[in-house]
Amino acid sequence: MEYGAATRGALLAAAPLYGARRSRLPLSPPPSPPSIQIQNRLYSMSSLPLKARGVRRCEASLASDYTKASEVADLDWENLGFGIVQTDYMYITKCGQDGNFSEGEMIPFGPIALNPSSGVLNYGQGLFEGLKAYRTTDDSILLFRPEENALRMRTGAERMCMPAPSVEQFVDAVKQTVLANKRWVPPTGKGSLYIRPLLMGSGAVLGLAPAPEYTFIIFVSPVGNYFKEGLAPINLIVEDKFHRATPGGTGSVKTIGNYASVLMAQKIAKEKGYSDVLYLDAVHKKYLEEVSSCNIFVVKGNVISTPAVKGTILPGITRKSIIDVALSKGFQVEERLVSVEELLEADEVFCTGTAVVVSPVGSITYQGKRVEYAGNKGVGVVSQQLYTSLTSLQMGQAEDWLGWTVQLS
Repeated sequence: MEYGAATRGALLAAAPLYGARRSRLPLSPPPSPPSIQIQNRLYSMSSLPLKARGVRRCEASLASDYTKASEVADLDWENLGFGIVQTDYMYITKCGQDGNFSEGEMIPFGPIALNPSSGVLNYGQGLFEGLKAYRTTDDSILLFRPEENALRMRTGAERMCMPAPSVEQFVDAVKQTVLANKRWVPPTGKGSLYIRPLLMGSGAVLGLAPAPEYTFIIFVSPVGNYFKEGLAPINLIVEDKFHRATPGGTGSVKTIGNYASVLMAQKIAKEKGYSDVLYLDAVHKKYLEEVSSCNIFVVKGNVISTPAVKGTILPGITRKSIIDVALSKGFQVEERLVSVEELLEADEVFCTGTAVVVSPVGSITYQGKRVEYAGNKGVGVVSQQLYTSLTSLQMGQAEDWLGWTVQLS
């Protein structure tokens, strides 16, 4: 379901039944369905709640620093990679045993105090999200479907026995954090501001149990391309020994432990010269699941197939968006079991994710056999078309009739 800012496309991306074929979207905007409304508040620079850390930093000093936030940061925007850049402010709020989060505040970006016996450190009780903000040619800032990240965090929090901010508080916090760090949003076409919401069990706990206190934080960093190749083919190896997730586990939620478990296979793959790893299902060991942090799509003729979200695969927001864009372009999209044999016989393969957006796959290596797509010399036609369509929406270069973007002033 779509909520909030995605008012006009709400019913387009409802999850299909397992193995279902997605119907084609109309090429003109559909009628507006009922939805939960997210208040699209506009903030002035002086209206955000700011708090100085420590008694030595006075409000006047912090206000002076914040005024400078309207200036553009001095970075080498032409060579911006995907890594952490320390920005000005981060958002923080806490929740006690009553399940209610306090009104959040903006504090200077920096280390946080955490009890050694906190739930997140001892038992991995933590979730994160990822989304982006883009600067348009008229210098406004656009968010892309932030309410979807809020809903996914709430789903993950329920699985991890954690309270979560409401959709409204999540989206509001994202807006505040981006505006507080506006000078770090890259110029148009030079990258994006990556937004990282974190929800963690910060309360002290010794025995295995949910933490008594939770902290919700949002920090940001300007980023360029996730893969060093940029919008160029990446080379994947199919992993048939290690597995990312198992049925009944937490593969479908964005919990922190899911990512630590892929580091070994990824490290081995990169040492061999591959860009990343593609995982198979843990039961039959022949059906595609995910790349380490991306969803996978296989193209054959006019049919685009992607593994169905069935409990072991993260329901990616970019994945969901690409499906709708592909349908609007006249492609047939199937969400189902996709075998590794189909992968090797495909016309084209690509990955999707918040960090990569769309990343074409130049080659797949499976059990020593290497298969190349499009001669490994360029971007596939479908990948290029979908990448251009989606990024045009995200950056405000095309009409957003689906209502996916949220503009900040």
